[in-house]
Amino acid sequence: MTERTIVVVGGTSGIGRELAGSLVARGDRVILSGRDAGRAASVAAEFGDRASGIAVDLSEPEGLAAQLQSIGEVNGLVLAAVERDANTVRDYDIARARRLVTLKLIGYTEAVHVLLGRLVESRDTGIVLFGGRAKDAPYPGSTTVSTINGGVDGLTRTLALELAPMRVNAIHPGIIGNSPFWAGKTAAIDSYESRTPGGELATMADIVAATTFLLDNHGMSGTSIHVDRGWRLT
Repeated sequence: MTERTIVVVGGTSGIGRELAGSLVARGDRVILSGRDAGRAASVAAEFGDRASGIAVDLSEPEGLAAQLQSIGEVNGLVLAAVERDANTVRDYDIARARRLVTLKLIGYTEAVHVLLGRLVESRDTGIVLFGGRAKDAPYPGSTTVSTINGGVDGLTRTLALELAPMRVNAIHPGIIGNSPFWAGKTAAIDSYESRTPGGELATMADIVAATTFLLDNHGMSGTSIHVDRGWRLT
């Protein structure tokens, strides 16, 4: 398999980190990012000489051109950077809402914009945006999160149209039982597992496999997929 260069924004922890390691293991070159340059370099070093780390902060999109300047030709881009936010309309925090909207909608878009000319304009090139199932399954405090993840759907479709033949897709994970965020939250995990056909939640490996599929499959563009083991069926 020809070595490709994949950029994973948000690749120093959680699912992004798992994905970066998996891509390196299959032979790709990976540029992973986090907000802290030292941590990004440290994580990349764990994956060997086909990985490198840089500092990227999507919540400050005006700085992305400089932060991504060192990147050369790119064959794939995964925008997996997220933040957790609890915000209700009855107790609305504008600053927190603005930060998350900026990070996931403006930041995602600007990252793609900055890399144009380096993203190879071919159907071999896949771009994957991370949303989440809160877009369809709101919960108390998800006002901002649900709204933004719905926006990721719209962003996916317009980018797929504008950037063809490059392919743009989105992945919307459900509750990921073995992710760092959910680890130790036994009561919540048990509750969600009981509502999931088969009694098991999706795992980080499931999300990695689905993301890799969207990066690689030439038939997928303008599509959002849910990876949640069907827990919304019950």
